[in-house]
Amino acid sequence: MALAMTSTLALGFLAACGNTDSASGGEGSETVKIALQAPMSGGSATLGEAIKNGAVMAVEEEKAAFEEAGFSLELVEYDDQGDPQKGVSNAQIIGSDQDVYGVVAHLNSGVFIPSSEVYERYNIPSVSPASTATDVTDRGLKSVNRIVARDDFQGPAGAEYAVQEIGAKKIFVINDKTAYGQGLATAFAEAAAEEGAEIVGEAGITVGEKDFNGVLNQVSSADPDLVYFGGLYSEGGLLIKQARDNGIDAAFMGGDGLDSSTLVEIAGDTISNVYLTSVAGDSSATEFAKNYEEEYGAKPESFSIYGYDSAKVLMEGILNAVEENGGELPAKDKVAAAVRAIDDYEGEMTQVSFDDKGDNEFAKIFIYKFDEASYPAKIQGEISQ
Repeated sequence: MALAMTSTLALGFLAACGNTDSASGGEGSETVKIALQAPMSGGSATLGEAIKNGAVMAVEEEKAAFEEAGFSLELVEYDDQGDPQKGVSNAQIIGSDQDVYGVVAHLNSGVFIPSSEVYERYNIPSVSPASTATDVTDRGLKSVNRIVARDDFQGPAGAEYAVQEIGAKKIFVINDKTAYGQGLATAFAEAAAEEGAEIVGEAGITVGEKDFNGVLNQVSSADPDLVYFGGLYSEGGLLIKQARDNGIDAAFMGGDGLDSSTLVEIAGDTISNVYLTSVAGDSSATEFAKNYEEEYGAKPESFSIYGYDSAKVLMEGILNAVEENGGELPAKDKVAAAVRAIDDYEGEMTQVSFDDKGDNEFAKIFIYKFDEASYPAKIQGEISQ
């Protein structure tokens, strides 16, 4: 695979980085570590493993460029389990490692938000391939970035499609009580009401819950023509299946948390007439997808390629900072500034330019529909900011 960063950067800073001794300056050593935090166990493990796999591929591809510059590149992996406390605990370990110069950080917004407070204290830049809650970047942290769209873009995009294209007039909204699920569901509900739909009911469920008969009784009584769920595929798949088993034939819609092959495994044939908005585009036709399947024996998940692009963006920022510092590793706040300064980076799936808050100015929302028990769903269109 052609490497945009290697071809454009490696020669540029080789002259400034004549030998490995140059790496001894600043805060680090000749080893440069990229940390990864994602849920590799628990209910979100399908997407966490996918992010990890993408990041592994990116780091392997860039080792030669770092070696030419005089550095040894290493990926260190941490399982955040989708748990904020575990994420913060891991972040403390990451922060205490002087060789870590960047973090591919988190699937779940509710984990990324508290963990990023730790990264900020240590001036370690983080780039998320998947966290969409508005609070991720609205806090104004200098080290925090993401390459995907925000919930206040995703929710309204879904609402517009639900009302104008699906024709939803009566909508029941459910969320999983997480920062991600609540934020997305609220943004959707407010926008759907502005579009003219009636919100006929709202309810919350708990992550890990298995029996949704209580909330589905409320849905049945409200008789909506669309049910919206802000949450992840593990609960979403059960909601869909149990709703159909209870005779609820309304269309379903959710956000990118449903964008997983495991949703199809859980819901099975009941998944027809299910829509989702996703911050992840369809990577199936890319060279990355071909390489991923050869490497792992499986097709990439929605965020596999975003784990890859997030790692690539981090590494470009690190190498830019090295070049600006005469070939030596600078202080980590300088690296964080160089990552934030990324402009018009051409990733495998998305173009990246960070604004002053760390949001990607080129992020998009993609609309998908399931007509059968097959993943990925069929793309219906995309919406730019």
